[in-house]
Amino acid sequence: MGNIVSVAVGAGFGLIGVVFGSWFTARRQDRMWLRDQKLKAGIGFNTAVVQLIDYLKESQLGDDGPGANELANRMQEARSALKLLCADDTVALADALARRVWTVRPTDGRDDRRAEHWETLDLLGRFTHQLRQEIARS
Repeated sequence: MGNIVSVAVGAGFGLIGVVFGSWFTARRQDRMWLRDQKLKAGIGFNTAVVQLIDYLKESQLGDDGPGANELANRMQEARSALKLLCADDTVALADALARRVWTVRPTDGRDDRRAEHWETLDLLGRFTHQLRQEIARS
C-alpha cells in the first residue's frame, strides 16, 4: 500500500509539473506573439510616416496622387494596429505624430518650415523610443 501512495504522489507532482510547464509555455508564446505584432505594427507605422513626410516635404497633401493616399492608408492601418496592441502612452505619441504629419507642408527652403520638419522628426524619434521600450518590457 505504501508503494501505491508514493507512486500516486509522484504521479501527482509530475502532473502538476506538466500543467505548470504548459501554462508557462503558453504564456511565453502569447507574450512573444504580442511583441512580434507590436514590432510589425511599429515598423509599418514608422515606414509609412517617414515615406509620407518625405513625400509631403516636396508637395502639398492636396496635390496628392495615389502615392500619398496609399501611404496615408498604410499609416492609418498601422496606427489602428498600434491602438489595439500598445499602451496608452505609445498610442498617444502615435496619434500626435499622425496629426503632425497631416500638417507637413513643403519646406520650399523656408527656415520655419524646416524647423517644423525637424520637430516632426523629433516626435518620430520619441515615438520610436517609446515603442522600443514597450516592446522590451513585453
